[in-house]
Amino acid sequence: MKILYSHRIRSRDGQAVHLEAMVAALRAQGHAVEVVGPAGFAAAGLGGASRWLGWVREHLPGWAGELAEMAYALPATWRLVGAARRFAPDVIYERANLFHPAGALVAAQRGVPLLLEVNAPLAEERARFGRLSWKKLAAESERFVWRRATRVLPVTTVLAGHVARAGVPPARIAVVPNGIELADFPPSRPRAEEGTVILGFIGFLREWHGLEGILRALAAAPEGRRMLLRIVGEGPARVGLESLARELGITRQVEFLGLAERHAVPGLIAGFDVALQPAAVPYACPLKLLEYMAAGRAIVAPDQPNLRELLQHDSTALLFAPGDAAAQWRAIATLAADAPLRRRLGDAARRDVILRDMTWAGQARRVVALAEAAMAEQRAPRRHQEAGYAEPMG
Repeated sequence: MKILYSHRIRSRDGQAVHLEAMVAALRAQGHAVEVVGPAGFAAAGLGGASRWLGWVREHLPGWAGELAEMAYALPATWRLVGAARRFAPDVIYERANLFHPAGALVAAQRGVPLLLEVNAPLAEERARFGRLSWKKLAAESERFVWRRATRVLPVTTVLAGHVARAGVPPARIAVVPNGIELADFPPSRPRAEEGTVILGFIGFLREWHGLEGILRALAAAPEGRRMLLRIVGEGPARVGLESLARELGITRQVEFLGLAERHAVPGLIAGFDVALQPAAVPYACPLKLLEYMAAGRAIVAPDQPNLRELLQHDSTALLFAPGDAAAQWRAIATLAADAPLRRRLGDAARRDVILRDMTWAGQARRVVALAEAAMAEQRAPRRHQEAGYAEPMG
């Protein structure tokens, strides 16, 4: 199968991990994949983003940045038109983004299916966090693309509900979660039961990730088993977290390791005793959770519907009521004191990844099956017409 992969990613973060892992899995299964996206993406470094986009967001009002996004749709579509003409794809696969109708337009022009990967309701998300000026236009733009896709592939069932409420028929929605490269996470030996318990978090550091609550609970914890919080990643919340650690007098109990290259991530996670997901938006499929599961780590995470699509309380993780800091710390303290429980949960989480084939190869097979079904549906009317059974007009 020939797959034209369209995206508008400009930074080397979790989005890029998804893109590159899916492309690699599709190619490994014998499919030809042509990737079309912003010119600077291939050369971007870890954590790197577009300098031009950063300048726009810093120096111009929000509406001007959105105008720039809309303007980019023209060269992006033209680039995809040219790639489609050269490559002659069987299907177009696109990672959805606001003000990015290229895949929908080119798929309609070529008469090929569009599979649209949706990772978030971006118009709603950006409006909620105050980063959207033209809310109605953004929402209409998003719905336009969702409704014109042959198949919409949200990463969670919760997110599928958003897509359905936008008017996409359920028959055209198929949940395809994030995945993992299992070979990158070989089974690791449990850490020694004695000594410091390592609490770990990996990811982009944002204020809403809930790490401030972990720091405060760590500072207030009674004397007992020594715990060390290891934070891997960068982001706007880091400065505040470092300042809070100094204020609380726990700088010796918190390590900020900064950005980690992708090849280093499995080893870093293997060094965690308790892997943390303090908070999550209600529709996401966090890549870090799949990494924690594949690494066989004991996980503490909020008990909310999208995360229950991955985790089961007291089977593959300990879950706590979202926003309940005391319950979260009780779960952490329980795991810190119980090495056999940590092993049981971690082993079960890894087994679940394998049993449910939550790998990039597995997700690629699901995408291909959906593409084949969509192609068959599009061929059926043509065969019907070629056989002389086209319905008369008028």
